[in-house]
Amino acid sequence: MLLVERQGAVAVVTLNRPEAMNALSKALRGALRQALSELDADPMVKVVVLTGAGERAFTAGLDLKELSTDPLGMGAANATDPAENPAQAVLACSKPIIGAINGVAITGGFELALACDVLICSTAARFADTHARVGITPGWGMSQKLSRAIGPYRAKELSLTGNFMSAQQAYDWGLVNRVVDPAELMPTALKLAQEMTSIETDMLVTYKAMIDDGYGLSLQEALALEHERSVLHNAAVTPEMVEARRSAVQARGRTQ
Repeated sequence: MLLVERQGAVAVVTLNRPEAMNALSKALRGALRQALSELDADPMVKVVVLTGAGERAFTAGLDLKELSTDPLGMGAANATDPAENPAQAVLACSKPIIGAINGVAITGGFELALACDVLICSTAARFADTHARVGITPGWGMSQKLSRAIGPYRAKELSLTGNFMSAQQAYDWGLVNRVVDPAELMPTALKLAQEMTSIETDMLVTYKAMIDDGYGLSLQEALALEHERSVLHNAAVTPEMVEARRSAVQARGRTQ
């Protein structure tokens, strides 16, 4: 139900329940947490690409069929344990995660997409927050992260109607980085991942954390956090290290 393929320093993680629109069953949530934890600890892996199998869905969110037969299953909607909450499993990974959104991302699947660091969408991708229509309030970040990504007015339009948002609309509203033809989705995501792998792992992890940790603070608090961490990190950087990296940056600039 979960495929993990390593391509050099990039790991591709695929939600593999296409017959169930890659719905996040209890077993799949646990497998995702375990896989991301292992990849985070693997020194050979720098970047993760997360996608769904098939053409219909990235993921339809929690497996409602499974929940309908499990009286305790609704606890997953408010779980904080990364083994039960896949958005937390993604957020717990210190390395960059690129979401390659191949189809619909609905409710919990939308929340899982929002947890990724970069979103590349197929033109077949669509997003919907159906929490209100199902009668469940979100517990994996939707009510707070979506409004911060696209603004509160647009977030309310989506969440209080349950309407679908197309890939193009998601791009126009600033939710996703790029929209590409379905055949170009994985090549585009993998190319971006490979570009990230040219950065040293400690910098990928350090810079990602600086952005994420500062985002929830006021500007003044975030600037103080940046200063504190920058001073600590830059104290270990030598002139020789700067010169070596400067040459590499210049060489890369000549080829782009």
